[in-house]
Amino acid sequence: MKTSLICIGRTNEPYWQAAINEYTKRLRRYSPFELTEIPDLKNARSLTEQQIREAEGDNILRLVNADDYVTLLDDKGTQHTSVGFASWYQRRALSGCRRLLFVIGGPYGFSPAVYARADEKLSLSLMTFSHQIVRPLFLEQLYRANTILRNEPYHHE
Repeated sequence: MKTSLICIGRTNEPYWQAAINEYTKRLRRYSPFELTEIPDLKNARSLTEQQIREAEGDNILRLVNADDYVTLLDDKGTQHTSVGFASWYQRRALSGCRRLLFVIGGPYGFSPAVYARADEKLSLSLMTFSHQIVRPLFLEQLYRANTILRNEPYHHE
């Protein structure tokens, strides 16, 4: 199974980018992994929040294949412990899905079309995080899930 992460916007801070690079490298030891950043909209200041969500949604949906299992990182999604997330991830892998696609939206969330296409929503916390912080945080949890599934000593209970 290939795992992919789509994000709106770029990571500006070098320390967050270093963490993203490190966890991306670690993840690729376990299975194919791809990170795609969709550039911020050029004329966003002249658009309403709804127009931004729609335009970003169109950009996201262009990257989604018909057979992808799409999981939105959304504050209204299901929450898991790290071990629970590892189990969830394993079930997705065993289900025969070819590409497990995670999506981090922009500052205004997702368009109705993206919500309609999603197979599931996953919440990392009840708190709100910037998209700069969510990327390395989520990638670390994805790496942790892989180490849990392989009984490696990274995770401690």
